[in-house]
Amino acid sequence: MRHSSPDKYLDSLLAANSARLGPAFADPAAFRVEIFYTRIDRDARNRPHLTEHHWPQAPSSYFYPASTVKLPAALLTLETLHRLGIPRDADMLTDSLPGISGATLTDTSSPTGKPSAEHYIKKIFLVSDNDAFNRLYEFLGQEALNAGLHEKGYPDSRIIHRLSMPLTPEANRQTNGARFLQNGKLLYAQPPRNYEGPVPGPPPSGPEQAGNAHYAGDSLVAAPFDFSQKNRLRLGDLHHILQSIIFPETVTSRERFRLTEDDYRFLYRYMSRLPTESEGNDPKFDTREFHRNYTKYLMGGADSSIRLPPGLRIFNKSGWAYGFLTDVAYFADFANNIEFLLSARVYTNTDGIIGDDTYDYETIGKPFLRELGAIIYETELNRERKYKPDLQRYQEGKTRLHIP
Repeated sequence: MRHSSPDKYLDSLLAANSARLGPAFADPAAFRVEIFYTRIDRDARNRPHLTEHHWPQAPSSYFYPASTVKLPAALLTLETLHRLGIPRDADMLTDSLPGISGATLTDTSSPTGKPSAEHYIKKIFLVSDNDAFNRLYEFLGQEALNAGLHEKGYPDSRIIHRLSMPLTPEANRQTNGARFLQNGKLLYAQPPRNYEGPVPGPPPSGPEQAGNAHYAGDSLVAAPFDFSQKNRLRLGDLHHILQSIIFPETVTSRERFRLTEDDYRFLYRYMSRLPTESEGNDPKFDTREFHRNYTKYLMGGADSSIRLPPGLRIFNKSGWAYGFLTDVAYFADFANNIEFLLSARVYTNTDGIIGDDTYDYETIGKPFLRELGAIIYETELNRERKYKPDLQRYQEGKTRLHIP
């Protein structure tokens, strides 16, 4: 049901709007730009038929995935909970791993005061919480996390470290013990683990570097930063992982995550919600910091002043670090009955120094993603469709899913 299309269409569309896209489009190699756009046409039975566009067709440079690794971690966590018979809202108590990672026994952002996998996943999609990802990384373990992705057809993926924690590769191989309880009853206890196998994924096919200088502690080193000990997740794989969640009927059984109808509804709710829509204390955020477009880069530009069309929902996962910006999104406009998938990346570090926290997010990266999303949205808004899509399954409390 997915058909690849040459990039001539996307090339023409972007070229016609080059003035809006700025420096990143003018020099896509320097800014490591990559875009996947999937057009969706429904048939008379509302079945989606996908046409994928990729631009440029063969980018070769490494790209740091940042927080987008949280998407597959959340999905594999839901799978693992089902396999172990653990409700996703069970209390999840993470034990201390001395010298590496502390215990997590409470969560003040949760209505129960206790952490849970469900609550961590909410925080991952609402505000891209790093600690929430780290707890899921520790629960899954490095071996199972990567094996799960490789088995689903993403063999190049490599997720080998916690986020925002400066640990050695050896320390990141070790993961904390955890306990799951419900109503005070122990459901499952997981011991700490140490993965001793090879680095997951194939060896790099080329240099995994960025910049022309980097900081090592307080010292500036006149050499590119080596990302070979960092996470790797290709944009095309992220785009297809999202497709498998939004349109599970369009992928093979092997590629599909083992989720329930309730899981899909849960994911749709929190992937599309804004931090300002978090109800009560579930979770509770400071909306001055976590504004409505905080994680919405495509079309939202992570700009609190931008108001998206009232019928539009963006189901996405974004990431940003070291000057790399990525957003992977499904757009559904319930007022105008349009939908599409759009994923993009851009590298914004014109001074060439990694680790100086001086990146061009605001002047180049975010404007590029904002305008790219707007251009595709405007194109889809004006596109004729033989059959209008029925998008009820993505709206809260509407229809049940029918997943083969």
